[in-house]
Amino acid sequence: MTELKGLERARYVQGMFARIARHYDLMNRLMTFGQDIFWRREVIRRAQLPDDGLLLDLGAGTGDLGFEARRQHPGVRTVEADFTLEMMRVGRSRPGGAGLIWTGADALHLPFPDEQFDAVVSGFLLRNVIDVQQALEEQRRVLRPGGVMVALDTTRPQRSLLTPLIRLHMHVVIPLLGRLIARQGEAYNYLPASSEAFLRAEELAARMAAAGFREVGFRRLNFGTVALHWGRK
Repeated sequence: MTELKGLERARYVQGMFARIARHYDLMNRLMTFGQDIFWRREVIRRAQLPDDGLLLDLGAGTGDLGFEARRQHPGVRTVEADFTLEMMRVGRSRPGGAGLIWTGADALHLPFPDEQFDAVVSGFLLRNVIDVQQALEEQRRVLRPGGVMVALDTTRPQRSLLTPLIRLHMHVVIPLLGRLIARQGEAYNYLPASSEAFLRAEELAARMAAAGFREVGFRRLNFGTVALHWGRK
């Protein structure tokens, strides 16, 4: 899985998310004990959206961040972009889903003009792309000057007394839930594997700075297994 490269990995990730689309939201709540709801609220707060702004929710999945943006800013316009159509179909069928704009998009080649959005947000996208730097540069390209990019994703935790419990949850509990609920054990083996292969929080912050973002910062969450990153164009 994580040893796959290039287009082969992209196709694997796309197919995996298509298979788990119907159970994606439930699994997120169970895996995080409901904490992902609060993390997404913080993503939208960090985005500093104007009430009538235009938001790009990239790797939108079923639209959790877009729905949260509309909850905090009822007048905001949200574009939900993902390359897995099955995930967006589930999102569009949610109450209020027809009020969001849904579009297929590749995070490495965004189909939007320069300086289009007031903010770009993503939830658990970056560890799945095949070129993190290009994804960051594309997000900066479509941001208006002064716009904010916010990314929520897993990160490699620092070693601590909790490390054995974290590994148990990641490598045993999550795959077990995936087999029992989503009937997709392999997909939920991918989560810990891709998380452990992904950049540390400090490394992702450095990549954001290299892509041209300023005022870059991050905050670790969930015992250091998740991180919230932000930066301004």
